[in-house]
Order: sequence, then C-alpha cells, then structure tokens
Amino acid sequence: MTYSTSTPNSDFWDFDFVQPQPKQDTDLLKQLDFVPGLKEILMLRQVHALEHATVWVLGERFGLSRTGSATTDKDTLGGLSTDQGFYLYGEINLPDLRRAVPLALRRITRGEWDLAVHPRCGTNLSVNMFLTAGLALGAHLVMPPGPVEQVLGLGLAAAAASQLTPELGSLAQKYLTTAIPFNLAVEGITATSDIWGNPAHFVRVRWKE
Repeated sequence: MTYSTSTPNSDFWDFDFVQPQPKQDTDLLKQLDFVPGLKEILMLRQVHALEHATVWVLGERFGLSRTGSATTDKDTLGGLSTDQGFYLYGEINLPDLRRAVPLALRRITRGEWDLAVHPRCGTNLSVNMFLTAGLALGAHLVMPPGPVEQVLGLGLAAAAASQLTPELGSLAQKYLTTAIPFNLAVEGITATSDIWGNPAHFVRVRWKE
C-alpha cells in the first residue's frame, strides 16, 4: 500500500463501545484456538496497524507540511504487512526507523487508536473498487438501456463511490484489517531491498501474551 503522510483524525476511535481492550485478541485466541490460521490473522491485523502508526510517526518526525487530511509533501512510502512483520519501501534512514517503530508501538497501545487508520491504505482502494463495481451494476439495472443513460449511470456510480470511500475505507480498516497491536514486540529492524533493487526495510515482530 502507498502512503503520503497526513494528520490522523484524532477522534475517529473515540467511541466507548468500540474501545480496544489489551487482552481482546489473546482471549479470542484462547477461546477459538482450534481454528486454523487464527493466530496468523490476528497477528497480521496488529502488524498492519503498527505499519500505519510507524508511517504517521515518521511523517511527524520530519515535519511534513499538512493541510487537514491532505498531504502537501512530495515523498511517499510503500508498505506491506505480513504475519511476521512489515516492509517499508522508500528512502528511510535506518536509525530514524529504529526510533520511530518503538515510539509508534508505544503511542498506539497507550490510547492513540487513530494511528491504526491511514487514508492512503490499500484497504481504501479495495473498498473503492468494490463500491464502484456494485454501484455500477446497480446503475446498469436501474437506468434505461440507452448508451447515454448507461454512461451517465456509470459516471454517477463512480462519483458516488469516490465520495463514500474515505469513510467506508476507514471503517473497514478499523473493524476488519487492523487491530491495536497489544500483542506485538519488536524483534529487529533490518535494511533490505525490493525485487528491483530499491531500498526497503523489514520490521520483524513476535507475538506476546
């Protein structure tokens, strides 16, 4: 997923009925330990949140210009989460990353839940594609069969999807693709490269009870 760093919405997680609990994933794993792959899924969600939090912290550290939720910086970072840790692609100094990751983990687990959600996450792209396809199909069935009407319906579907994506994408991240990383401990951060030889870093984590 690709990021341009911007300021998180500080009150997005401020709902008592969805307040993250430190032992929520540990308890779920104990209750459903017979489900194959559950631990890997839970760990992937937590790693994904830590990846987002790290991107936020890196952006704050370098004082990038921001206007609301829109970024004005020219630099972007790419990320990929796995159940063993996450990759960050782009020009990042290893010492800066080694400072940013523990800070991000500390902040997100101590109450800054909004760091888990990032507007440039690939989840939003998936939500947009799903919405566009669904609304386009609905427009095709509802609109008259003429080519002009069908094109108009497709345009309306695309416009509606683009308006709905930011909020629905954030909800998808919040409830489906991320979880507060209460069970993660950082094991190490190493420099590596992608398949094209571009600089990258891998942040390895482990599960803790």
